[in-house]
Amino acid sequence: MIPTLALVGRPNVGKSTLFNRLTRSRDALVADVAGLTRDRRYGRAQLDGAVCTLVDTGGLMGDAGALTEALEFQAETAIDEADVVLFLVDARDGRTPVDEDLADHMRRRGRPVLLVVNKMDGVSEDQAVAEFSRLGFADAVYIAAAHGRGMTALNERILALLESHVAGFVREPALEPENDDQAEDGRSDDDQTEVDQAEGHPLESAGVPSDPEPTSIRVAIIGRPNVGKSTLTNRLLGQQRQVVFDAPGTTRDAIEIPFEKEGRAYTLIDTAGVRRKGRVDGVVEKFSVVKTLQAIERAHVVILVLDAREGVVDQDLHVLSYAAEAGAGIIIAVNKWDGLSADDRAAVERTLARRLRFAPWIRTLKISALHGSGVGLLLREVDRVYRAGRFAVGTTQLTRLLTSLVNAHPPPSVRGRPVKLRFAHKAGEHPPKIVIHGNQTDSVPASYIRYLEKGFREALDLSGTPVDIELRTGDNPFAGRKNVLTKRQRLQRQRMVRYQKKRRR
Repeated sequence: MIPTLALVGRPNVGKSTLFNRLTRSRDALVADVAGLTRDRRYGRAQLDGAVCTLVDTGGLMGDAGALTEALEFQAETAIDEADVVLFLVDARDGRTPVDEDLADHMRRRGRPVLLVVNKMDGVSEDQAVAEFSRLGFADAVYIAAAHGRGMTALNERILALLESHVAGFVREPALEPENDDQAEDGRSDDDQTEVDQAEGHPLESAGVPSDPEPTSIRVAIIGRPNVGKSTLTNRLLGQQRQVVFDAPGTTRDAIEIPFEKEGRAYTLIDTAGVRRKGRVDGVVEKFSVVKTLQAIERAHVVILVLDAREGVVDQDLHVLSYAAEAGAGIIIAVNKWDGLSADDRAAVERTLARRLRFAPWIRTLKISALHGSGVGLLLREVDRVYRAGRFAVGTTQLTRLLTSLVNAHPPPSVRGRPVKLRFAHKAGEHPPKIVIHGNQTDSVPASYIRYLEKGFREALDLSGTPVDIELRTGDNPFAGRKNVLTKRQRLQRQRMVRYQKKRRR
């Protein structure tokens, strides 16, 4: 049995920092910005004597509003799933009315609660004990998650609660001792973020989530802000898993969600919206874009969501080209299709045909993520594009296809010498990569390479995925050898010798 821990508290009390500390990762975005986390994020926490599922939640602000209600729903769901709730408070801010309201609420829920007083660096522990003992929790621990202080005491207290409240839980011997004094690199997450910014390494500070099982199809849902990516994610999952709000920028992180459908394992990745580079504002949005681009690079298939009311804009084409360069299979989902009139639909169809004529191999589906129309076809298309990306084709079949394509339309000659393409073989998958061997391949024009790409794609049903074709020229066996003449040079020399003999006679 793997117990579940939920991190709950006000915004900016250090929940995501503690999440990264316990999971020994940088999956969750960390910045000195209130309300950065919106959706539930799951991770595997490595404690001294157990492995637990850890759930990071958005900060509860205690005010009214649709976004607050959505965040509260996410936190309530995490509390319902949890065996132990870690209630985080900020030692620097002291006890607040919101903390008191949350404490009363969690006592009514009846879950075991461990009060975690974070950011204790520079704060007197006696003062913090006197301040937060009024919340009425018997179990409390005082830590500084950013610096790794107090983590051993936190682990011991968590394990003690799990042993007393979770039936069947057994503590195992610790394999890796936790460093209770400081972080692994001696710096806090906030300090490391500043260093990464100064050194120009946003990828490191944004974090790289661990890869799922190889049998899982990774599907990234990408697009501009407020086109319905989270709504589509919830529709595919069949539950209110992601926060949906009628405002751009609601999703700020790339959230990975494993699920199964008809016996097939998938990992959905709901990503933040990508705006034009000139409109990206603030370090948080920059890191969100970085994590979106990382999700595209790791995905087998991406679903590019477009807003049918706006059609295809330049930013959609930029994101599409990035996904194609990353080698992911691509599906275009035109969302909010049911809200268009017949004339508007015809106009959108013409726009799609015109703007996407450079990539006719990408299939476009018209859907409504809110009402579910057309969504059922998406996963079928994902399976088909994934199978195409696997590219299970042998050398014999590829060589036969190459021969037929060359016979139907030979490549242009180079200085009177024909270009010979001899054989082809598979060199990779996701995307499919074909290596063609021959002579004078450096002189093959790009238009002929596109002809070969189209021919292979149509013959092997590779629509939906980019195809990478590489041409290689065989080594000249006489290269580097001196006094070696070609047949033509030998004949010329023989004629010259005969001519000189006649002259002498």
